[in-house]
Amino acid sequence: MGGVMLQAGIVGLPNVGKSTLFNAVTRSRKAEAANYPFCTIDPNVGVVEVPDKRLAVLAEMSKTERIIPAAIEFVDIAGLVKGAAEGAGLGNKFLSNIRETDAIVQVVRCFENDDIIHELGSVDPVRDIEIINAELILADLAAMEKRKESRIKKARGGDKEAKAEVELIEKLLPHLDAGNPAITLELSEEERKLLRTFFLLSDKKSIFACNVSEEELAEAVKNPDAHPYVSAVRKYVAEHHNAEAIVISARIEEELSELDPEEAREYLNDIGVEDSGVSDLIRAVYHLLGLRTYLTTGVKETRAWTIHAGDKAPRAAGVIHTDFERGFIAAQVVAYDDLVACGSMAKAKEQAKLRIEGKDYVMQDGDVVEFRFNVSK
Repeated sequence: MGGVMLQAGIVGLPNVGKSTLFNAVTRSRKAEAANYPFCTIDPNVGVVEVPDKRLAVLAEMSKTERIIPAAIEFVDIAGLVKGAAEGAGLGNKFLSNIRETDAIVQVVRCFENDDIIHELGSVDPVRDIEIINAELILADLAAMEKRKESRIKKARGGDKEAKAEVELIEKLLPHLDAGNPAITLELSEEERKLLRTFFLLSDKKSIFACNVSEEELAEAVKNPDAHPYVSAVRKYVAEHHNAEAIVISARIEEELSELDPEEAREYLNDIGVEDSGVSDLIRAVYHLLGLRTYLTTGVKETRAWTIHAGDKAPRAAGVIHTDFERGFIAAQVVAYDDLVACGSMAKAKEQAKLRIEGKDYVMQDGDVVEFRFNVSK
């Protein structure tokens, strides 16, 4: 994993706040390039810090010199127009850009504003979601029809793999044809595995960012179901996408990116919120990508390390350095909450909250770890 950064593509129709969000997030949440040497230089890619309050608490405890949070990449995907699947506008570029990302953030407009014209003349977030999904599904349909043709001959010739593919595609086509994304098709574990090898656009995990106005953010966060647009989106994406919707204000995030920390706090206070919603969005995307965090802390640095859910201790150690994985002996682990409750590593040891784990230990989010390893020449 070391050096492989997962990407979330930000998509949305024109004038929904997609680019505002991308620009603001990659300015205000920008990860220090020095810590991520494999950063891409593309203007439409930003490396974004994952907000994590645990780091400051540990840094205080260890009297740390520096804090290094986890990060993910956000990609600003060229605006979508109707007919993308047929290659209209930037259609092909749009579709190939999405294909390369690991998850999708769909920004949907949930604000009224007469100065910002909606491309389709009215604000209707569910319709907007359906337009984008229709394009993804159409592209998948075309790809699957083509794949089926190329596999049928092989399947008739007795090729087992080709036969399994044809059977899966025959299950998939009516599902897509009815306007459903591939991700919601009920499949066995085996079929799911096979489906992944098709790299379908509508099989990517998505999260929906309900972009509301500055004035409505506090209320929409507190009571999303009372906001007509937000509640409609939440209901729709839960039913049709098995996905969650998060309330944000791209406008507020843009304001924040121009203020210093003190001013930013005051500004948020005045609006009655703790954040523009973007912290929640980034954390949700990180989890959606299947990522988890373990922590290390000492005088030199307190750091969040990124692993995949389900990773075992040696693989987690390898994120720090391949030698750590190769020469792994054990992990000294204490859960973050236990460590904070104890107040220090020494006390955690006294109270038997510090565990020694071996190579089969599955890492948990928030584990504070010190690895023991032996690298003999």
